[in-house]
Amino acid sequence: MELSLIFVVLGMVVIGAIAQRVAGLGFAMLVSPFLVIMLGAHEGVFLVNICGVLSSAIIMPRVWKDIDWSMFRWLCSFSIIGSVIGALLAGALPAAPLSIVVGAVVLAALLLSLILARANVTVSGQLPKSSAGFLSGLTNAMAGVGGPAVSAYAVLARWPQRPFAATLQPFFVVTGLISIGMKFITTPAALPVMPLWAWIGVAVFIWVGVFIGERVQRVVSDKHARFFVLCIAFLGAITALISGLRAL
Repeated sequence: MELSLIFVVLGMVVIGAIAQRVAGLGFAMLVSPFLVIMLGAHEGVFLVNICGVLSSAIIMPRVWKDIDWSMFRWLCSFSIIGSVIGALLAGALPAAPLSIVVGAVVLAALLLSLILARANVTVSGQLPKSSAGFLSGLTNAMAGVGGPAVSAYAVLARWPQRPFAATLQPFFVVTGLISIGMKFITTPAALPVMPLWAWIGVAVFIWVGVFIGERVQRVVSDKHARFFVLCIAFLGAITALISGLRAL
């Protein structure tokens, strides 16, 4: 990988980590489309999965007291199934059609969540939780974007921002590790080739982004954070859709 490209990757990592700390998600939705364009579909998603695990692992101790472990167990149980299926599909199918499908599904879910939120409709029960977890694992493994499915569920279930953001951190760690493990089995050649110092730099820059995000979070309300989440989710979905169409 060229030196200039490595520095661009490090810059994207900082931006993604800031978003992850402020809103609880956003790393993959911000960074994934750009890394896919720069590195290629499989390599970009692989790197996003690795960075997503690192950023959530760094954030998790900072939000430990706000984690809803019951919600985590429900979401995670089904996300593992989705991650395994998604990794198998990603390894077997071309990247462009997968990007189109993921972008379209995520965009539809977000639009539906906004419509239902305005209509004062709420969801409850275990089926919506399990569906959100499954879809998040599926899309995370296929395109590196697992946030929109749980974001849509959070809006529909009126899940408060603080426990929502906290619970997503262990959720993304587990889901990401499953995706990474499956990709080492199915498509090990997709791991981006970077020198050791660049991998160390990725970890350091993620920590720096989390540190900056903590300062930003202090002046951002829950309402604005949720709006930020939805904007990022739309951006990621639209970009994935357009990238897939252009690749065809």
